[in-house]
Amino acid sequence: MQNFHFSFITNNHLFSIFVKNHSLLKRAFLLFFLCISVASFSQTKKIKILYSGITYADEEKYPGATILLRSKDSLVRIAHEGAILTCNQALFYKKSNFFKAIGNVLINQGDTIKQTSDYTDYNGNTKKVLSWGNVRLTDPSMTLTTDTLHFDRGQQKLFYKNDATIKDATNILESKIGNYYLKEKKFTATSKVIVTNPEHVLHSNHLDYYTNTAFAYLYGPSTIKGKNNTIYTERGFYNTKKEISHFVKKSKIFFTDRTIQGDSLYYEKFKGFASATDHIKLVDTVQNFVAKGNYSEYYELKDSVFIIKRAVAITVMDKDSMYIHGDKILITGKPEKRIVRIFNDAKIFKSDLQGKSDSIHTNQENGLTRMFRDPILWSDKNQITGDSIHLLNNSETDKLDSLKILGSAMIVQLDTIIDGKATYNQIKGRNMYGKFVDGKLKYFLVKGNAEVVFFNRNDKGVLETITKQECGSIEFELDEANRISSIKYIKKPDGKSYPPKDLPETDRKLKGFVWRQNEQPLRMEDIFIDEKIIPIATQKLVQKKKKTVKKLSKNKKTSPKKRKSGAKKIKE
Repeated sequence: MQNFHFSFITNNHLFSIFVKNHSLLKRAFLLFFLCISVASFSQTKKIKILYSGITYADEEKYPGATILLRSKDSLVRIAHEGAILTCNQALFYKKSNFFKAIGNVLINQGDTIKQTSDYTDYNGNTKKVLSWGNVRLTDPSMTLTTDTLHFDRGQQKLFYKNDATIKDATNILESKIGNYYLKEKKFTATSKVIVTNPEHVLHSNHLDYYTNTAFAYLYGPSTIKGKNNTIYTERGFYNTKKEISHFVKKSKIFFTDRTIQGDSLYYEKFKGFASATDHIKLVDTVQNFVAKGNYSEYYELKDSVFIIKRAVAITVMDKDSMYIHGDKILITGKPEKRIVRIFNDAKIFKSDLQGKSDSIHTNQENGLTRMFRDPILWSDKNQITGDSIHLLNNSETDKLDSLKILGSAMIVQLDTIIDGKATYNQIKGRNMYGKFVDGKLKYFLVKGNAEVVFFNRNDKGVLETITKQECGSIEFELDEANRISSIKYIKKPDGKSYPPKDLPETDRKLKGFVWRQNEQPLRMEDIFIDEKIIPIATQKLVQKKKKTVKKLSKNKKTSPKKRKSGAKKIKE
């Protein structure tokens, strides 16, 4: 038992010695390899002096430095990590792996990057360079000049904060503060940036610019001024070489005679093409005209633009605005001969005039607006229809001047509503001509096959007679309340005034009479209601609300007891 116990202890002791020796050996190997790695790492980062004409030390004046001077024929040459530096003289601090180069300094990094300056500080441990005095750096895609430049060779990044100029094959770029990333060929400027070439001058406070592609990415308020236009944006892309751009924030293009803006703008300058998306606004600065929508294309060389998706044209008239909406708006021609066409489901809204037709054509040169295919106008209490309707604007006074209703012309006026029953004054003929006074319809002339149905009431609003007559031509006038106040027959009419009981209900409406009040846009927003898309039930609800509003308004303004009489007198 004792021998066995002794043997066990002995073996255990030997095992412990072995483990301890193995651990020490492992540590020794780790320390050895670490030393080799550190030595190797330090060796690759050490600055090498390749040539010096004169080498000496002056501990009193430059403690710790080795002074290197050029010879008559050769400059001082220093190497570090793939870069060669030459200069007139240098102070080399071997212990800190640092030197100062003075006079005629040139840094060559590989075969691509060259930098010259008057002075340079170089840290071999961090590979960071500070150069000042007439700094000039070139790579295959650009040349940079500045007074002071920071060069981080480890990250291949340049930095300056005291103004610099970068010149490439396309542009000259100037800024107060900026970074240039040599690998990406990317320049980032954040203060007072100017990019210039023969086609434009770009001003910005924040952009990224790639010298190998001439692409600019704008991140702040920026202006691009060209020969024929100016662009403002706060975010976007700009190909400065091909003059193609895409802007996505608060962007506008100012042309000679118009301005285009939208949430997104795309522009090809050499093709003269621009497109805009969402919240578009086109301003005609010559004709005092505005168009809006959610998609537009502009063809500069053809001087034409079309707008779709909630498109509306806005014209200022006598301190009021006329809105014209359609599925598509097409604007063509030079400013002095500009044509505006509104297609499909065209609608008009003005505070005192509303309208509707399939299409509308406006000639801004002569101020003529024509409405085609089932046109209708509403002017206060009056409904006007015909085969086509023409509106003429006076360009000097900027007010509506006259009106033409050509073919099947008819004007219908709501007389009153009593106990839910409506009566209507009506005048129709082959053609009808109206005259505006101070922007309001005042005088009318009906030529050819004129017919009249008119409800004559006394001062208390009591119906006395109903006039139904025919004549070759008639004239009539609207009063301040926009109601028919007098009718004049050019020739002796055929017909008479009837007591209400003697004129049947069927004879109280002229042929072709249709009361279309439920189609009238009562607010500007109503012109965007698409009756083809909105469900019928919804349409009826909208129309019912319109009728209720209209009825309440009529009850307040046209109560039989308070309402003035209709026509003053029928003249023959």
